[in-house]
Amino acid sequence: MAENHDDASKTELVESVEPKKNVNGEGVEGESLQGEGINGHHVENVFQITINLPHEPYKTQIMLSTQEQVQDLRQSIVEQPRTFQYSCFHLEHKGERINDFIELSEVPELKAGSELTLVEDPYTEKEARMHVIRVRELIGAAGDRTDALHGILAGLSLHDGIVLDEPAKGTDGAKSGNADSSVMEDYDFSAPGFVKNLLPPPLEPPPKTVKSISVSPWNPPPYHLRAKGHLLYLQVTTNEGEQHQITAHVGGFYVNKSSNSKFDPFPRPAPKDYAAHSLLNLISAISPSFDASFKALLEFNTKKDLLTVFQLSNAIPANPWLVPPPSSSVTTHQSDLTRTQESYLISGVENTDTLRDWNEEFQSTREMPKDAVQDRVFRERLTSKLFADYNDAATRGAMMVARGEVAPLNPTESRDAQIFVYNNIFFSFGADGVGTFGTDGGDEAARVATGKDVMGVKAVNNLDIQGLFTPGTVVVDYLGKRIVGQSIVPGIFKQREPGEHQIDYGGVEGKDVVADDKNFAPLFEKVSKLLRVKKHPVWDKEGVRHELEGSVETKGLIGTDGRKYALDLYRVTPLDVPWLEQYWSEPTKDGSAKPKEKNYPHRMAVLRPELVESYGRVKLRDYIRDELAKKSDSSKQISDASKEPAASGDAEDEAESTAIEDNKAAEAEKKETEQDRVDISGFQFALNPDVFCGQQPQSDEDKEEWAKDEAEVRAACGHLILDVIPRLIHELQEGDVGFPMDGLSLSSLLHKRGINIRYLGKIATLADKEDPRLQALKRLVIQEMISRGFKHVTNQRLRYLPVPFAASCVAHLLNCLLGEELNPAPVAETDASLKSMYPEADFSFEETTPESLKSDILAEVALRYRFDLGNNWVEQGKQLQMLREVSLKLGLQLEAKEYAFTKQHLSNSAATTQAVTTPATNGHANGSSKKKKKGSSPPRAASPILAIPSQTFHVDDVQNIVPIVKEASPKSVLAEEALEAGRISVAQDQKELGQELLLESLSLHEQIYGVLHPEVARVYHQLSNLLYTLEEKSAAVELAHKAVIVSERTLGVDHAETVLNYLNLGLFEHATGNTKAALAYMRHALELWKIIYGPNHPDSITTINNAAVMLQSMKQYHESRLWFEASLSICEEVSGKQSINTATLLFQLSQALALDKDMRAAVNRMRESYNIFNSVLGPEDRNTKEAEQWLEQLTQTAVSQAKQLQDLANKKIRRVQLTTRGTLRPQPQVGQTSAEADGRETRSGSNQFDQRSIEELLKYIEGGDSPKKSTPKKRTTNPKRRTQKASGA
Repeated sequence: MAENHDDASKTELVESVEPKKNVNGEGVEGESLQGEGINGHHVENVFQITINLPHEPYKTQIMLSTQEQVQDLRQSIVEQPRTFQYSCFHLEHKGERINDFIELSEVPELKAGSELTLVEDPYTEKEARMHVIRVRELIGAAGDRTDALHGILAGLSLHDGIVLDEPAKGTDGAKSGNADSSVMEDYDFSAPGFVKNLLPPPLEPPPKTVKSISVSPWNPPPYHLRAKGHLLYLQVTTNEGEQHQITAHVGGFYVNKSSNSKFDPFPRPAPKDYAAHSLLNLISAISPSFDASFKALLEFNTKKDLLTVFQLSNAIPANPWLVPPPSSSVTTHQSDLTRTQESYLISGVENTDTLRDWNEEFQSTREMPKDAVQDRVFRERLTSKLFADYNDAATRGAMMVARGEVAPLNPTESRDAQIFVYNNIFFSFGADGVGTFGTDGGDEAARVATGKDVMGVKAVNNLDIQGLFTPGTVVVDYLGKRIVGQSIVPGIFKQREPGEHQIDYGGVEGKDVVADDKNFAPLFEKVSKLLRVKKHPVWDKEGVRHELEGSVETKGLIGTDGRKYALDLYRVTPLDVPWLEQYWSEPTKDGSAKPKEKNYPHRMAVLRPELVESYGRVKLRDYIRDELAKKSDSSKQISDASKEPAASGDAEDEAESTAIEDNKAAEAEKKETEQDRVDISGFQFALNPDVFCGQQPQSDEDKEEWAKDEAEVRAACGHLILDVIPRLIHELQEGDVGFPMDGLSLSSLLHKRGINIRYLGKIATLADKEDPRLQALKRLVIQEMISRGFKHVTNQRLRYLPVPFAASCVAHLLNCLLGEELNPAPVAETDASLKSMYPEADFSFEETTPESLKSDILAEVALRYRFDLGNNWVEQGKQLQMLREVSLKLGLQLEAKEYAFTKQHLSNSAATTQAVTTPATNGHANGSSKKKKKGSSPPRAASPILAIPSQTFHVDDVQNIVPIVKEASPKSVLAEEALEAGRISVAQDQKELGQELLLESLSLHEQIYGVLHPEVARVYHQLSNLLYTLEEKSAAVELAHKAVIVSERTLGVDHAETVLNYLNLGLFEHATGNTKAALAYMRHALELWKIIYGPNHPDSITTINNAAVMLQSMKQYHESRLWFEASLSICEEVSGKQSINTATLLFQLSQALALDKDMRAAVNRMRESYNIFNSVLGPEDRNTKEAEQWLEQLTQTAVSQAKQLQDLANKKIRRVQLTTRGTLRPQPQVGQTSAEADGRETRSGSNQFDQRSIEELLKYIEGGDSPKKSTPKKRTTNPKRRTQKASGA
C-alpha cells in the first residue's frame, strides 16, 4: 500500500479539487476533463450520472466518459469525500449488476442522467484488511514508516514553503514597497550556500482523529468463529481515551464484548450495539469528537499542493542528501503498533499476495496488441507501471542481498560468485566471480559490463521489436557493492542435453563456441539495423565462419516458454579503439604489473550510442553532398550552398539523437534545392562491434571487408576526438550552450553528445586556457574527477565491510577528504566491542589518512581519466559542492548543518550560531554538542559551542545510505511522438496545431507515466514555455508550478533541472503581475545555485539580470541597481571587460543608475558601453548608435536634470517592459542539463534584446517576430551572431 503517511490525506483531496484537474494539461481548454480521462479523448462521450447511495447523502453526481472502465468509476466514488466510507460494493443499473471489468460503453442504456445504485457487498478477509488500511490512511492514523528502499524525506518538495516564508520577513511594510524589497534586500552575492535552504519548514502536526487503530491481540479468529463469518479483530482507541474491541465480519464492523483479558467477539447489547458496514462510520458513532477532527484534517490537507502529498507510484522518489536531524519535527518517529502489522494487513497470513512472476508479466505485456491508439495507451501505461513495480522490488531485494539477509543458492562458492533468488528475481554481484572477464579486466570489466547491459536492454526495450524479449534488468549500487537483479528467464538454468548449447545465438563459452540459430537472425537483424550494427562474420576456435547480426557477445536464448530472449546486451557499439591502443595492454601470463601508461583497468571501453548516431548524421551529410555532386557538375554552387545548412544543422542538433534525424537532414537539403532532390534510401551506415576483438578472418575477401570495418570504426572514434569534443568545448566557451552546474548536468551533457566519462581528463586539458568560462569548466571537470575517484576508493573500502560500520567508514573518509584543515589526523569512530564480533572483516579504512586518501584518488584519476591532478585538489570554498557530489554518488544522507571545513569556519560558526538562533528550521535540542555547527539548525545554539572536538564529520552525521539504481524502463513512444509532432508544428509556426499536439502529449504522458515522473516534469516545463510564448500566461504559470514540484520530488530539491524550473516559474509569475512571488522563487533558485555550483556561475548573469529588471518594474530602483552591478561584475569576469555582453549590461546599468538618480555614474557607464560597441561593432552598428543617443540624452539630463528626468523615466519604463519581456527567452538557457539545443539560449538573455532597436523590440513584443520567438531552441541567441546579422543588415 501507500509508502507515505501523507497519503492518508491523498484520497480525500483528489475529489475535493476534482474540477481543477484539467490543469494537468487542459489549462487552456477547460471544461470536460473527464473526457480526457484515463482512456480515450472523445469529449462528446462525457456526461454526468447520479449514484444512489445506501447512506447519507443518499445521492451523488459523477462525471464519466463511456471510454472509461467501470473500475475507473469505482475509483472516482472511493475518492469522493462524500463517499469515502465505501470500499466493498458493486454497482447496479436498472436492477442489473454491472461487471467491474468492462468498459462503461458496454453497460446497456447508460447515458446522461442515468441513475446507478451502489450496493454494499459482504466482505472477504482480504477486502476487510484493505478496508482497514484505507481507513487508517484516510483518517491520519498511520504513523511514519521506515521504508528500507526510500530514504529519509524521500520525495521531498520545498515548493509550498517558499512564498509562505517571504511575508514574514517584511510584515511591517506590507502596504508599501518595503515588503517587496524584503524578498531580495539581504541577499549576499558572494556568500557561500547555506544548507538550511534545502530543508523543509517545521511541520505543524495534523489534527488527530483517533489515538490508534490496530489489529487486536485476539486476531486471527479461531476456526469455529471463522465459519460464522468473523474475519479480523481490531482495537480502536478514540480521542476520548476509550478503547473499543471491534469485530470485522462479512456483514460489516461492530463493537464486540471482548476486553484485553476476556475474549467475547459478539455484538454488545443496546444501547452500545454500535455497528456499520464501514469502519469509518463505526468510528464516527463511537467517538463524539471524530467528525469535527476528521473535517479539520481534511481542511489541513487541502492547504498542501496535491502534488506534494501524492504517493509516487511510477518512479523512485528522490532522496535528499541533506536531511534534518532525527529530533526534528519533520522526521519524528511516532509510536504506531499497526506499523509492525502492516505486512500482514497488506498481504495476509500466507504472504502470497505479493509474489509475482515478473518475467511472465513483462513478456505478456509486451505481447499485448498495439494497433489502435487506445491499445497503445493501455499497453504503455501497463508497461510503465510494471517497470516501476519491478524496479522497486528488485532494489529492495538487492539491498537485502547486500546486507546479507538472503541465503545464496550456492553458499560454497566464493562471495563474488554467489547467486540469489528473492521475490522471483535473480540476483548476482557485478563482479567477475567466475572468471568470465578474466582477460578483459576482471571485476572492473564485469562492473562496467553490467552497467552497459542495462543501457543495452533499455535501448532494445525502446525499439519494442515484435517477438524479441528482454529480461527485466536493474543494477543497484549499495554499500560498495554492485548487484544485478534480473527477472528469471524460463529455461536459463535448464541442464541441456550433451552436444546442445546453453545459448541459441551468439558466443556460448566466451568466443570459442558460436551458435547461430536461424530463428534469431530476423529479430536480431531488426535490432541491428536500428542500432547501426553491421551484419558480420565471426570465427569460433575451430576457425568455422558464422554470420551474426549482432556482436558475438550478445546472446539469444529460446526460453522454455517458446519466447526468444536477447541477453548480455553490453556490446551494441564498437570499442573505442584509439583509447584502448593507447592505454590498455593485455594481462601478462605471469600476472606481473602492467606498464603505467597502458594500465587502463578494463577492456570494456566502448563508444556511446549517441556518438554512433552523430557519426551516422555526418556520413549522411557526406552521402547527400556526393549525390548532389554526381547529379550535375553545373550545380556545384547549389551543392555547396546546401552543404552548409546540413553542416550547421549537424552542429545544432548534435545533442539530439533521435530516430528521425536522417529524415530531418534530408528535409533540410530538399528545401534548399527543390530541383535536386536526393533519394536517401540507398544510404547505409552500420558499424561492426566485433572489430579489434581478436577475430581472425580466414579468406582474403573477409580480410578486406574486415579492414574496411576497422577503418570505419576508427573514423567514428576520430569523429569523437577531433570533432565532437572540440566542438563542445568551443560552444561552452562561446556560450552557445548552457553551462553545466554540477557533476550530474556535466555527465548528462557529455553523454548526450556521445562523449564517455573517461574523456574528462582530455576535456580538462583542452579547457586549460585563459578564457574564464573554460577555467570554470576545468574546475568543474576536476571536481567531478576527484568526486568519482573518491567514490571508487570508498566503494573498495565498503565492499567487504560489515553493515554496522558503513557510517564510521564514510565519516572517516569524508574527514580525510574535506576535514584535513580542521584536523590533519582524523580518527575513525568505531565501536571496539562490536569489532570483536567480526574477526574476518576488513577494517583497513581506519588506517586511511588524508595523505593516503589523496594519493589513492590521484592514482584513480590518473588510471581512469588519464589526467594528472598535480596540485589541483578540492578548491577552497568549494567543500560543500564536493560534499554534495560525493553524497549523491554514494547515496549518502547526511545531517543538514553547516560543516566546519577549516579552523576559521569553526571560529566563525561559534559567532554565527549565536546570531542565527531565530529562523528555527527544525528543532533538535538533543543533538550531541560535540558537533561543530554553523547555525543551520539553530535550536542547537544553546548547546555549548566550546565542547566541539576537531573533526568535521562524526558517525552520527551519516544518517542513512540509500541505493543508486540504474534501470531499463522504456520511454513511451506514443507520448514522445505527440511531443515531437507538437515541437515541429510550433517550429513551423503552426501554433494552434502545435499547442493541441503538445496538450495531447501531456495528457498521454500523465496517463502513461502517472503525474509524478521525471518525464512528466520535463513535459510540464516545455509546455509551460510554449504556452507562455502563446500568451497563455496563467496556464503557463500553473504548469511551471507543477514542473517544479514534480522535478523536486523525482529528481531532487537541488537538481539542476529543478533550478531551471524555479527560474522559469519566477519569469512566468512576474509576467502575470505576481512579481513578489517571482522574486521569492528567483531567490530560492539562486540560493540552490550556490549550493550546487557556488557563487558566480557563468549563466547566473541572466538570472541576476532578470531579477534586477523585476525589481525595476516594482520601482525598487536602488535595489535593482545593485543587482545590475552584480550581474555586470560576473559578466566582466566571465566574458571579459571588452565583450558585447559587458557592453549590453553597462547599457542597462546606466539606465538603472539614471533611475536611481545617480546621473554622473549613468553617463560614465553609458560612455563605457558606447566605447565597447564602437570598437567591437563599429560606429554604424545600431547598438552603437543607440548607445550614442542615450549617452547624449543622459549627458543633457545630467546638465538639466529636473526637466529631463521625467522624460527619461517614461522612456525607461517602456524599456523596462522590453527587458522584462525579453527575460522569458533565455530560460531554456539552463537547459544545460538537458543539453539539447535548449541550452543554446545562454548567458545574457534579457540583455540581448537591447541590442535591437526599440521599434524592432516593440514589434517583437506585439507578436510581429513570432517565428523566432516560438522556437526558443536555436538561432539568434549568441549576441555575437545577432550583432553580425544586425551589422550585415
